[in-house]
Amino acid sequence: MLDFILFATLPYVVIAIELIVSIKRYFSNQYKFSSLSSEFLESKKLFWGSVPWHYGIIVVLLGHIFAFLFPAEILAWNQQPVRLIVLEVSALIFGLLAFIGLVMLIYRRATNARVRAVTTRMDIFVLLLLLVQVVSGIGIAVTMRWGSSWYAVAMVPYLKSLLTLSPNINFMAGMPWLVKLHVTNAFVLIGILPFTRLVHFLILPISYIWRPYQLIVWNYERRKIRNLEKKF
Repeated sequence: MLDFILFATLPYVVIAIELIVSIKRYFSNQYKFSSLSSEFLESKKLFWGSVPWHYGIIVVLLGHIFAFLFPAEILAWNQQPVRLIVLEVSALIFGLLAFIGLVMLIYRRATNARVRAVTTRMDIFVLLLLLVQVVSGIGIAVTMRWGSSWYAVAMVPYLKSLLTLSPNINFMAGMPWLVKLHVTNAFVLIGILPFTRLVHFLILPISYIWRPYQLIVWNYERRKIRNLEKKF
């Protein structure tokens, strides 16, 4: 019963929430589709957190998407042990890179008073969910060998069954609890996406090509501002 709720019902619920809320939010206030950057409050720790996080998570996500679209090619690639090891180690490295960046971002929000002042409960909740997602993914990579192969054999058919509106939970029923946690947490992240800063992930900055440049006018005395910054 629990497997049916988590892997046959929950996916459609979160997708419905994602679509309805995202579309409504975009047309009602599209200018708030933003990551609400706090770089002006603190930049050094943000750099060392944001860069590894984005590089790591983007490569991992692209790997998941590629394996979903081309499972046969992944299995053919993995027939050679050396290529299989290269793929698995590379995925683990980028997963660890994302983990390091995420830990730095969490540390920054926890230790910097100015950043902490603009941090909401939803921000904390999202960071914790992302941490669970990354840690569980690394745990799967470390404890369950050759994940790229069984992902292509078991996870891809399950995900495709969701797309055809005929969810086959048999693929998930026999999975270890860590895999179930990873998948369920991913669904939860999709469901809360439109309520968080992560909503900017859905918008491609195509309009930046033709929109006019922003004009920024400095109307303050820089020396006074620098003196105030030194006090902090």
